[in-house]
Amino acid sequence: MIQTDVSTRSALVTGASSGIGAATAHRLTTEGWRVFAVARRAEKLESLAEQEGIIPIICDVTDPEQVAAALEEVTAAGGIDTLINNAGGALGMDSVAEGRPEDWRWMFDVNVLGALNMIKAFVPMLREHGEGTILTVTSTAALAPYEGGAGYNAAKFGEHALTGALRLEEAEHNIRVIEVLPGMVATEEFTAKRLRGDVAAAEAVYRGVKRPLVAEDIAEVIAAAVKLPHHVNLDQVVVRPVAQAAQHKVIREE
Repeated sequence: MIQTDVSTRSALVTGASSGIGAATAHRLTTEGWRVFAVARRAEKLESLAEQEGIIPIICDVTDPEQVAAALEEVTAAGGIDTLINNAGGALGMDSVAEGRPEDWRWMFDVNVLGALNMIKAFVPMLREHGEGTILTVTSTAALAPYEGGAGYNAAKFGEHALTGALRLEEAEHNIRVIEVLPGMVATEEFTAKRLRGDVAAAEAVYRGVKRPLVAEDIAEVIAAAVKLPHHVNLDQVVVRPVAQAAQHKVIREE
């Protein structure tokens, strides 16, 4: 049976090289957690490795072989009790009629299949632990479609459905399954990547919004959710800034 140190909670965070993932890794270590920070970019993980309690692992979650290697590394280091699926992303703002299959394929791979790969690899460990937690960061895009968002909507709807089914399937193994659905979050990479590096267009998304959420806000919610007593499960946590009353309504100041 795989054991984690009973005095220290231990988590694996994917997409940990920047944004919400990096903020979550930092936040948990301040609470004394040991964190395996997983990401594709070695150079981005180097700065995380400087923080006590963070163990960097280079891994592309869409590659089952790399995921298997990450599992071996985590197992050798003592295992985890919490898996945080944060890796994901959006690409493009095309209409359905103009949708690029390669963009949709990438979004499905990283958001849905990436989460699937990590869950398949680590769920046996979490079952053996006896009080495992799987938290997946989806999006409010999983709840309401919007113009120009169909590809990302489809991917996040898929990840949302995966998470719901997982909760039903793993309850008998005492695995807690949590979904955090952020709305408008201003991070350094997400929107710029979605808009193919158009920094001006990315900045316009948040223009006039008095206080959009930042990565640290979501990290705070994630930390609060996984620190609750294990019998307490936050099935779905929707997190928006006050200025975003709904997906289609955002208050902007001049």
